[in-house]
Formats: sequence, structure tokens, C-alpha cells
Amino acid sequence: MYLLVNVIGLLVFIGVGFIFSKKKKEIDWRAVITMLVINLVLAWFLTSFSIGRDIVLGAANGFNWLVQVAYTGIAFALPSWVNVKQMDFVASVLLPILMIIPLFDILTYIGILPWIIKWLGRGLAKITGQPKFESFFAVEMMFLGNTEALAVSSLQLKQMKAERTLTLAMMSMSCVTASIIGAYTQMMPGQFILTAIPVNIINAIIVTNILNPVKVTPEEDTIAKMGGSASAPGEEVAADGKIEREPFFSFLGDSILNAGKLVLIITANVIAFVALAALIDKVLQLINPWITLEHLLGIVMFPFAWLMGLDVSHAFEFAQYMGTKLVTNEFVVMGKVSGSIHTFAPHYQAVLTVFVTSFANFSTVGMIIGAFKGLVDREKNDMIAKNVGYMLLSGILVSLLSAATVGLFVW
Repeated sequence: MYLLVNVIGLLVFIGVGFIFSKKKKEIDWRAVITMLVINLVLAWFLTSFSIGRDIVLGAANGFNWLVQVAYTGIAFALPSWVNVKQMDFVASVLLPILMIIPLFDILTYIGILPWIIKWLGRGLAKITGQPKFESFFAVEMMFLGNTEALAVSSLQLKQMKAERTLTLAMMSMSCVTASIIGAYTQMMPGQFILTAIPVNIINAIIVTNILNPVKVTPEEDTIAKMGGSASAPGEEVAADGKIEREPFFSFLGDSILNAGKLVLIITANVIAFVALAALIDKVLQLINPWITLEHLLGIVMFPFAWLMGLDVSHAFEFAQYMGTKLVTNEFVVMGKVSGSIHTFAPHYQAVLTVFVTSFANFSTVGMIIGAFKGLVDREKNDMIAKNVGYMLLSGILVSLLSAATVGLFVW
């Protein structure tokens, strides 16, 4: 019965996308169904076959190994934070980012990461039949993050029509950054984190194809050449218009500083959101001791949680986590369940982990709008600002679809 509900849920989530579609008659259902089948096969392979499970477990173990290596640096500077029975959230989860982000930036600097992104993007375009740049951008987000991917695509954004930039803004709600996957795998089942990432990519394309279908002509289906503008981190434009590579150690110093800023930003956000949520709970409980922010969010999100194929009690709990994640961020939910998630049933572990593996929340909207303001003209900015609701809906639907897709094969 629960499997049937999960299947129905998958169809309902696609139906919600259709209801809110801007151009229902222009949806390319053949492409949508093709990508949906690809995603189902991918999720089946990564969860139900030993070789698929070995791939994601190997990747998860690789990120965990990087985190353990990062602890060496943390232990040197802050031994009392590491050599203890129970490490706190900042030391165990966030401080390893100080090593992992520079590592990915180095891979970008020497050209390995751009090469991977380029060929994965081309392969995705051929497999899904989608425009080249949208496919390229989906892969780029997986490694660089949403605002970073937008920044290095500035020339392309200037040349695209406004409807396509809206598509990219909607896709940007559903990414994660490869450099913080190690932090995720310290808190949640790594195999489901690594399964969620490729599934999210294809679902982001599916959802934007339904919500905002855009016809792209062969003449428009190109990747802009960067020419005289800097195209990657570590490159600068000289006075004569030529690209000059920044000295390596200067580049590395900037990367480490940016990693430090990210750690502070995440820490500040988690502290502030958890504290504000507690304050809201205290105020609500003055009205009725039962009323809390999580209970209210759970009521709103319950139908969607139940459609994941969960029993009623677990569906309500999952709905509360869903609502908390959307209002705050994924780290708040991961922090709440990290100590107990391994005691959950396999299906519950899978759908919860996959759902929270994205940047889809209210604060991400502000980040994306801010990024576009410095990259595109007013017409495109206005297009994105007027469609904040669609950006949120896109992020929520991708998270729901991905969780339902992976959940089909884990019981």
C-alpha cells in the first residue's frame, strides 16, 4: 500500500507542476517523460544494485575521508575541539569546509573541474535532449553552488532571453555545493546524500520544463565564448583585455578566506534560525502549549509528506522537518536528526535525507536575486523578482520529486 501511495505521490507532484505551469500547451511531455524514466533508472541503479550502492558508498567514504584529513588541521590549532568524546557542530561539520573548499578551488584553478563540468554537461544535454547551456549549468551548480555558477556564467546570462534566465534562477533553488557534501555526510546517511545529487539535477530540469517551458532555437542553443572576460576563479582581466592568471598563493589565500566566511555565515544562520524558531515557539505557546512552529508547518506539509509512502505518525514528523528546512535551512534539520536518523526505517531515512539535500529555502531566494542584480539588466532582474513564488515552488517540487523517486526503491 505504501509503495502505491509513493507512486501516486510522484504523479501528484508532477501534476502540481502542471497546474502552475506558465505555458501548459508548450510543455514538451516527451522530454519530461524521458527524463523521468532516466531518473527512475538512475535511482534504481544507485539504490538497488550492489555496484550502484558501492559507487555512492565509495563516494560518501571519500568525502568522509577528506573530513578526517581536515581534522588534522583542526586538531593542530584547536585540539580541545577535536580530541573529545563528542565534537560539537562547528568542529565536526563546519570547520572541515576550510580545507575542502580550497581543494575544489585548486581543482578549478588547474582546469580539472571545468573539464569535468564541460563534458558532464555535454553528456547530459545529449541524454536529455535539453539545451546545451541549461544542461551545462545544472552540472556546474553541482560542483560550484548556485551563486558561484551564476557568477562564472555572467556573459551567457547577458546574451540569453529573460525567460531562460528565469529558468536558471528556478534551477538554482535545487543545487548543493560539492565542497560542503563532506559536512552533509557527517550528519546524514552518505549513500542517500550522494544519490540525491544527480537525481536533483535531472529533476531540476524536469520541473523547470513544466513550470516555465521555453522554446530554444538552434541559433540560441550555444555556449557563450568568454573572450576578454574572466571565465573562472583565479583569472583576472588585464588592462589590454587579456585574461591573466592570478598567482597561485594569492588565489589560494582568497579561497581560504572565502571558506572562512562561509563557515561563519552558516554558523550565524544556524544559531539565528534556531533561536528565532525557539522565540516563535515561546510566543505561540502563550496561546496554547501545543502550538509550535514545527506543528503548524507539519499541518501544512502533511499531505505532501504522506504522499512519500509514510505511515501517519512518521508522515507528520517528516512534514515538520520539511517545513523547518524550507523556513530555515538544511543544516538545522540535519542537526536535529543526525543523532537518531540511523534508527529510522530505511524508507524514512532515504526520503528525509534526499529531501533536505538541497539549498531550497527562503533565504536562498534572496541570495539568487542578489546574484542576478549584479549580472543582468533591469528587464531580466524584474522578470526574476516577479517570480519569487515560482522559484520557491520549483525548489520544493524538485525536493519532493527527488525524495519520492529515491524512496520508491528503498524500503
